[in-house]
Amino acid sequence: MKKKYLIVIGDYYKDIAKGLLDSALKLIPKSTSIKIIRVPGVFEIPVTISKNIKKYDAFLALGCVIKGQTPHFDFISQASTNAIMDLSILNKKPIGNGIITCLNMNQAKLRRKKGAEATSAVNSVLSQKWKLILIPRTTQELL
Repeated sequence: MKKKYLIVIGDYYKDIAKGLLDSALKLIPKSTSIKIIRVPGVFEIPVTISKNIKKYDAFLALGCVIKGQTPHFDFISQASTNAIMDLSILNKKPIGNGIITCLNMNQAKLRRKKGAEATSAVNSVLSQKWKLILIPRTTQELL
């Protein structure tokens, strides 16, 4: 069956967002249906995924947060990471976290291919095969 991916990209830093998206798209299987939604920043990514959680098989959260001189960086980074993890676990659907957190624009430019890593993680979860493995409770059962 054809898988459906939703990519939600915070494009506050347009050049970085483009790099994240380009690298992510290279690893999505050809037979996949893809929708891309752009939001102003990474803080809006989790709610956008939440609104669409039942319509897609997998999600990619892409964006960039760059540290400034206030604690805003810490709040936004932690809140979006926690929300993405909570959504993934609660809904049992893979959400690749391709939100990069950087100390400066130079770091962000060097990391803009990290969208591929988030895609690879999602692809891996979607392809998992589950097997029941019985493990002996005592060493006697091993003999």
